[in-house]
Amino acid sequence: MSVRGAVRAERVVTSGTFSLDGGTFDVDNNVWLVGDDEVLVLDAAHDAEAVHRATAGRRVTAIVCTHAHDDHIDAAPELSVLTGAPVLLHPDDTELWSLTHPGRKPDGEPADGRILTVAGIELHVVHTPGHTWGSCCLHAPFLNAVFTGDTLFHGGPGATGRSYSDRPAIEASIRARLLTLPGDTVVHPGHGQDTTIAAEQPNVPAA
Repeated sequence: MSVRGAVRAERVVTSGTFSLDGGTFDVDNNVWLVGDDEVLVLDAAHDAEAVHRATAGRRVTAIVCTHAHDDHIDAAPELSVLTGAPVLLHPDDTELWSLTHPGRKPDGEPADGRILTVAGIELHVVHTPGHTWGSCCLHAPFLNAVFTGDTLFHGGPGATGRSYSDRPAIEASIRARLLTLPGDTVVHPGHGQDTTIAAEQPNVPAA
């Protein structure tokens, strides 16, 4: 049985490439496992076997994609086969997903406001378009944390220089949906080190 007090966020770093608009870049990704004796996986990147090993035999309730850039979803279908867990992706990123997995659709949609439950705690889906149109963050009040994918990093907003992205949109999303969280909320991003909402507030331009 899950023990609510034991719920935690575990980081697994995987390495691979990101490709879009004709460019390919080496990247290290944060894959987040949230739970205790059952876990939810955020962003199955690059290496399904490594992520599966990190689950250590625990039941995986879902594989949630914060967005559909290939470095965040390339291992999702294989991990789904290994674990039996559904892959969830916001529908606004369906076209982008199909560039990587044309023959396999996601299994469900983490719509804005949806609550995902794992190990007795709630993760609230927050739609934050801008980095991609379907980008989402997951706010876990019990952990005093928000998992931001590539929407918000240590240092400010994620990149918007490629297709399916928009700088004013990401800044508006962060101001309206993330900077309204308590300042001590820990930000767990899709790449790099953790930060807090308060630390990033000066890095997000005012409207």
